[in-house]
Amino acid sequence: MSELVRTIEETDLPQIHELLAIVFSDDAFADIQRLGGMTNHSYKITRSDGQEYLVRIPGEGTEEMINRSDEQKSTELACQLQIDAPLLYFDRDGRKVMRFIPDPQPMSEEVLRQPEIISQAARIFRKLHTCGVDTGVRFEVFEMAELYEKIIHDGGVVLYEDYDAVKQTVMDIKAAVDKHSQAQKVPCHNDSLVGNWVLDKDNRLYLIDWEYSGMNEAMWDLSCLSIEADYDGDNDEALLTAYFGRPATLDEKKYFIAAKLYVDFLWTLWGLTRVPFDGDFMQEYADHRYARLKKNIAAYQQLG
Repeated sequence: MSELVRTIEETDLPQIHELLAIVFSDDAFADIQRLGGMTNHSYKITRSDGQEYLVRIPGEGTEEMINRSDEQKSTELACQLQIDAPLLYFDRDGRKVMRFIPDPQPMSEEVLRQPEIISQAARIFRKLHTCGVDTGVRFEVFEMAELYEKIIHDGGVVLYEDYDAVKQTVMDIKAAVDKHSQAQKVPCHNDSLVGNWVLDKDNRLYLIDWEYSGMNEAMWDLSCLSIEADYDGDNDEALLTAYFGRPATLDEKKYFIAAKLYVDFLWTLWGLTRVPFDGDFMQEYADHRYARLKKNIAAYQQLG
């Protein structure tokens, strides 16, 4: 995929000064750096005392898909569980200020495939999923898919020729899995892509960016990480074993693969909703996910 280049937006600077003034009663900073991210405008701000902060300004078009009040609830929970950095400010428009995780190490798929990092990720998910909190934030995958289909249609973006058939196969698999699964809805991150994991100087792992978080089935998070970090069979086995504290059963493995289908199905559509804003980059993103979705359908069917 081509790179999505991000530079400092001059129009963001007044908002950054405003947010700093709200949090610190002083809008000055010594340095500013634009961070990565597929839709939002995120900045590392260094104040004159050397303290570092993250300032996030929501990207164009996100208001159609993200409830910022819901995001705030999930972000606050993550901070309480100490799996994300401390939150200093969050407003109704989704602008936020957080502590910047110190000296972050370069993150990549390779890093997320390291055995110790897999174990840390599993512990983070387990802590989140078993916290016993109902955030009241809904994450209904197939309702969201319908919303995204409408946005795609309204945006004049073309769906794939075989989309209806692929969608029906995914729904048939879901119906079969649901007959055997008693999974409960728990707090989930729902978007554990590589860029949403941060490793600090002491090799402590954090999970950031809670825009798409909400009450979902826990297996989604595990499958999402596997997809995003391009895990192989051994990595998947290690993740599931670390999460459950024992080897996964055959039914759990089938559910794990099925959840991979749901992940790529939804985020394929999400990518297509972003094409009017981000062009070819998001089209390539969606195409890549759609191809992997069909590949994993075949893998699921081979399990019988």
